[in-house]
Parts: sequence; structure tokens; C-alpha cells
Amino acid sequence: MGVVILGIESSCDDTSAAILKDGVVLSNVIASQKVHEAYGGVVPELASRAHQQNIIPVVAQALKQAGISENEVNAVAFTRGPGLLGSLLVGTSFAKGFAIAKQIPMIEVNHLQAHILANFIKEPGVESRHPKFPFLTLLVSGGNSQIIIVRDYLDMEVIGQTIDDAAGEAYDKCAKVMGLSYPGGPVIDRLAKEGNPERFTFNKPNIPGLDYSFSGLKTSFLYFIRDEIKNDPDFIQHNLNDLCASLQKTIVDILMAKLKKAAKQTGIKQIAIGGGVSANSGLQKAVYAEGARLGWEVFIPRLGFSLDNAGMVAVTGYYKYLASQFIGLEAPADARMSLRKI
Repeated sequence: MGVVILGIESSCDDTSAAILKDGVVLSNVIASQKVHEAYGGVVPELASRAHQQNIIPVVAQALKQAGISENEVNAVAFTRGPGLLGSLLVGTSFAKGFAIAKQIPMIEVNHLQAHILANFIKEPGVESRHPKFPFLTLLVSGGNSQIIIVRDYLDMEVIGQTIDDAAGEAYDKCAKVMGLSYPGGPVIDRLAKEGNPERFTFNKPNIPGLDYSFSGLKTSFLYFIRDEIKNDPDFIQHNLNDLCASLQKTIVDILMAKLKKAAKQTGIKQIAIGGGVSANSGLQKAVYAEGARLGWEVFIPRLGFSLDNAGMVAVTGYYKYLASQFIGLEAPADARMSLRKI
């Protein structure tokens, strides 16, 4: 019959369910929430309410698309953390109810670990490449910027991380300064393609080791815009594409400098990137360029699996199922769940 995993993802503002059978993702359904655009960021209370509305129809649609009965599911894998507590509670509660009703085990999944293992997702009829162990992952999202050594599916170690803001936060907050819509990262990426990345220069942090910092960049960008607007009230409108291109180049340069340092220190040439910011065209271009120059083999999940999704939760749950790593019904949602070492 095979191993069938139901994956549940509800860490932020996307409700997602996926069905995986024998390591192959048969369906990956995502319900996004548009309500947050009006507020310039995710509103936790609104997010949790939307999850409550979406979770049952999303799971039903995932089962239907996969052609799998709920009685065929062998285990339910759910994102336990990190994320917004109210959002996590919806997914955790649904997973517990489903597990009790079907008398099947539950598997907790770390959201960050799932982003890394998205590189191992298989789809029916699709030829895919997967990194070999050990490999390095640059994990970049709205709340995280980390470099991780991945020694096996369930053996990972963080060797560098942000000490303050993440790259995704820098994108979104600088976009807000320029009056751009939320989420700002994709908007900046689109506008940057029409701009000159050498036009403006912004501060880059001098942080020892492999750790990141983006708070200084965010502050310097804010002050730069403030000072320029004093001389030209329409400065942003007159220079928007160049501002976006220069900002994006700065963020990508910061990310790549530590990734290259980590690759040199470890001698690892299998390089993967994951998390929502891995969909950024500027970052992808830089990783492929450095890969060609330094002899890296580069792996990037396709867009549907780079952003928050249950396919990555299901594939993580699959490997934990094979290792019999189950969790009891007493397990609470964990908004601050760590990936320091797995």
C-alpha cells in the first residue's frame, strides 16, 4: 500500500495541506490570505481566524487532488513551530484531531527544517535533482537568515545566523519606507530588474564569523531616504528602480559573502538555498554565478516549494516516519522552536 503522509502547514499566513505517498508529493494545496496587504504586514489575529476557515477545505482539496482517502493516511505531519502562535495552534489542533479520529501517529516538523528538505521533494512524472550529503543550505525568509550544514535528512547544524533582523525583514521594511505594497520583497525584486544596482551604496555590516546582521542596513537606508527627501520631495519616485536595484544588490552581497566563507571553511561544494527569499531572482542569479565560478553544484526548490507550503512538511514527515520519530498528543505549538542543532 505504501506510506501516506498528510502534511499541514500553518506557521504564518498561508494555510496549506499536502499528500505524500512513498516520498512523492501528490498534492500541495495553499490558501493565501490577502487581508494583510491593507495593513502592511501580517496581523496575527486575522491570520489565525483565516486558518480556522481554511484548514478543513484545504485538507479536503489536498486529499481529492491526490486521489487518496483519509482512511489511507498513515500519519499526519504538522508544523509545530516556529511561527505565529495563533496560526500554529490551528494547524496543531487540526493535526491532533485528525490523528485521534484515525488512530494514527503524529509527527512534529520544524518549519525551518522543512524549508531545507524541500530540496528533496519529488513530484509525479517530474525529473528532479537533489543535493548529496553533506551540503550547505542558505536559509533565507522573512524571519530567518541562516547557514546550515546538512549531514543527513534529520542531522543538521546551524553554523551562522542573523543576530538581529533577517534578510526578508530588511526587504519588507525598506519597501515600506519607499511606500511599496506588502510583501515588499517580490516588489523590490521586480523593480530592481529595471534599475542600476551600482547607483547607490548602502552600509554593509562587519560581523565576525558566519553570522548575519541586517538592522544597520535597514537604519542606514531609512536615514538615506530621509536626507534625500529633504532636497527632493519626489526623490523616491524619481529613483525608485535604482533604489530597489541598489538595495537588492546590497542584501544579496551580504548573504553571499558569508555563504562563500562557509563553503570555503567547510570545503563543501553542494549548495542549496531555501525559504521564501530563495525565490528572489537577484539571489538566485548570484548563487548560480558563484557556483559556476567556484565549482558549486546548486540546488533551489521551484517557486511553489520555496514559499511556505505543506509539501515540504510532508516530505520532512516522511523521513521522520521512516525513523519512527513520532510525538504525543500533549505536544503544544512552539512559536520559538529552534533549529540550532537537529
